Amino acid sequence: MTPPPAVARSSEADRVRRGTAYGLLAYGIWGIFPIYFHALKPAGAWEILAHRIVWTMLLCLAILAVRRDWAWMRTVARSRRLSLGLIAAALVIAANWVIYVFAVLSGHTYEAALGYFLNPLVTVALGVVILGEGLRPLQWLAVAVGAIAAIYLALEGGHFPWIAISLALSFGTYGLLKKRLGVALDPWHSLFAETAVLTPVAALILILVAGAGDATYGASPGHTTLLTLAGIITAVPLLLFAAAARRVPLVTIGLIQFMTPVMQLLVGVIVLHEHVSGRLWVGFGIVWIALLLLTIDSLQAARRARGIPPLDPAAA
Repeated sequence: MTPPPAVARSSEADRVRRGTAYGLLAYGIWGIFPIYFHALKPAGAWEILAHRIVWTMLLCLAILAVRRDWAWMRTVARSRRLSLGLIAAALVIAANWVIYVFAVLSGHTYEAALGYFLNPLVTVALGVVILGEGLRPLQWLAVAVGAIAAIYLALEGGHFPWIAISLALSFGTYGLLKKRLGVALDPWHSLFAETAVLTPVAALILILVAGAGDATYGASPGHTTLLTLAGIITAVPLLLFAAAARRVPLVTIGLIQFMTPVMQLLVGVIVLHEHVSGRLWVGFGIVWIALLLLTIDSLQAARRARGIPPLDPAAA
């Protein structure tokens, strides 16, 4: 029996509200990640990466064991394309994680924030170059402005912004692999598979760190607890994001995602007292212009999809 229209609308509105709340929580947690990773000092980036991988894998393993959820593994084992996709995605996200942690620990949280500001532009560019997708005029303009920002930051910042570029490229490539290689799994399945692939490498890293006398796990109860919580810290926002993506339009997710780099930038400057020069603020301003163009384009595309005239008739 089909519910009355009013009931259906109320149910959909409630679904969107809950989805938006999940999205805000996910991106909010990602936004304060610098505080967590900064609290893990004196652990180095490689040790933190290894613990993040191992504890996330163990958390996923425990959840899957409780759910007795193993049947999906046969699908992965039978598909060479899916298996290779998971391996590639695991390597790329590991690179992203270690670069991000290095940025925070070395006092360059603002560069990490810039990387995630650039990420939507890189994602659009990868769609054109790799997938052959077409761009609308405003999207082309946004990518061009983003390229200008990257060049400006390289020239005025005194060094190539490799942290920001690497983070944007690695996370953009991670999303591309998920799309291109057909890695369409339940979030728990995907996260477990990717961290399981990386666990042998993580174990080797921990052995090497301990052998060099640089291991910090067990140094104090508080520090040990924080490192052990790396699995929960990693998994929770990913699951909240997955719940949000199922309930709200992609445009909403796209708009919410900008809160993460904004929060990271504020944390870096206000909480961690990192210095951002005036020239770098100009570079951030150019990037924000590009993001504004992308936002306007996304809103117009959403309005056209619903049969509503665009915000600017000249852009139709």
